[in-house]
Amino acid sequence: MKKFIAVTALLIFATINLFAQTQSDAALAQVASKDRLSRDASGRLQTLTASEHAFRADVYSTNRQFPQAREHWQKIFDNYPIDASVPKALMGTGRSYMWERSYAQAIVFFDRVVRDYANTKEGRESLAFKGACLVRLGKNSEAANAYQLYTTMYPTGERVETSYLNIIDALREAKKFDEANLWVDKARAKFSGLPTETNALQARLRMEISRQNWQKAVESADTLLSLNNFRSSMTSLDEVNYLKAFALEKLNRKAEAITIYSAIPNSFNSYYSGLASERLSKLSPNKITRTASVSLNLTSDYPILYRAELLRYAKAKNIDPRFVLAIMKQESSFRANAKSPAAARGLLQLVYDTALKYNKQAGFPNMQADDLYQPSVNIAIGSVYISDLKNQFGGMYEAIAASYNGGEDNAARWLNRSNPKDAGIFSAEVGFAETKNYVFKVMNNYRVYRELYTEDLVKK
Repeated sequence: MKKFIAVTALLIFATINLFAQTQSDAALAQVASKDRLSRDASGRLQTLTASEHAFRADVYSTNRQFPQAREHWQKIFDNYPIDASVPKALMGTGRSYMWERSYAQAIVFFDRVVRDYANTKEGRESLAFKGACLVRLGKNSEAANAYQLYTTMYPTGERVETSYLNIIDALREAKKFDEANLWVDKARAKFSGLPTETNALQARLRMEISRQNWQKAVESADTLLSLNNFRSSMTSLDEVNYLKAFALEKLNRKAEAITIYSAIPNSFNSYYSGLASERLSKLSPNKITRTASVSLNLTSDYPILYRAELLRYAKAKNIDPRFVLAIMKQESSFRANAKSPAAARGLLQLVYDTALKYNKQAGFPNMQADDLYQPSVNIAIGSVYISDLKNQFGGMYEAIAASYNGGEDNAARWLNRSNPKDAGIFSAEVGFAETKNYVFKVMNNYRVYRELYTEDLVKK
């Protein structure tokens, strides 16, 4: 038994060590140097061992240098077609195109994995990723079919629960509302008492709101509230109460709406608390005011750092510097040398391929990846990026935050589903748990910064 534990520990350590090797800046520099030495006189990459090509591809991929990664994966396809690394290389190629938003090209590779390696984890993952690509292409009926195939082929697969939820949303976006509701019922039956049941009901609530079926929205909210099972789900008591109160407003049941908004705790720890306060002030401005006090002691947790750079770059782009600080706090905890597992660098955790879209406009035409560790470079490029997102999403800071974490195309889809374009409704539509929590944390940070400082970053 001890030997088994020791071997397991060694395998875990080796996996972590391998990830560290592929993710670090030093590994990237080393592989790039090796690649320069591995080319012939015409610049073509020489054939190496399959394992070496796979390793170099991993280094490039984890550092989001996808064309370089694909060059190595292609060498595996061309020279080692039956090697054990082929399924991972195919899926990696598909994922790289997906990250570059070349969804049709990504599907070509995902289909190959599903066809030839259906019984592997790569096969399962590729079918799920195919569904995600189809959604992003606006082919929602086809996406629903892909996710339904996943539930059939892999009834105990890692993504079977999210597949049920994705089917509901894809059918909804295809305007197949009756079918979507049938899948809500199927999810409830299969996952009764589990977070997926709650998530399926929340999907129904969102759907009824977007269709402006306000009475059905209230009924859906009441079903969720009667279950009272929000733990580990994508929703919360505060969110459901906010959505129910919003629907009651639309039904002109003002007194009931005020009662429910008032029941949402008045706290800076709840995103929906701030929204409820805003709704209450509009519904009854002379009777109800709520202000959650911010202790001045919080200034140590919400500091003003890099003030000169923020005022120079963010304000010039009509971005509230306090919002940039809110992102910075969440992304890097103000550590200029931070690097994430996704190869995001610096204060605002910019990935290199995104930074390359904005570096010239920000005034850094010769930027290299490591330049993103410099605060002035990072804030300048990040400000241009956030400004672009602000223009795309009509100034809604929740959508900017969602895009920053979950991608522009996803945020655009969630905003498109939001009817009306209310911040709380949009936040409920965010479809990734990580991104939704990120939005809440950034917006709570922003709320505190606004209470503590002026837009010129002067303490109030």
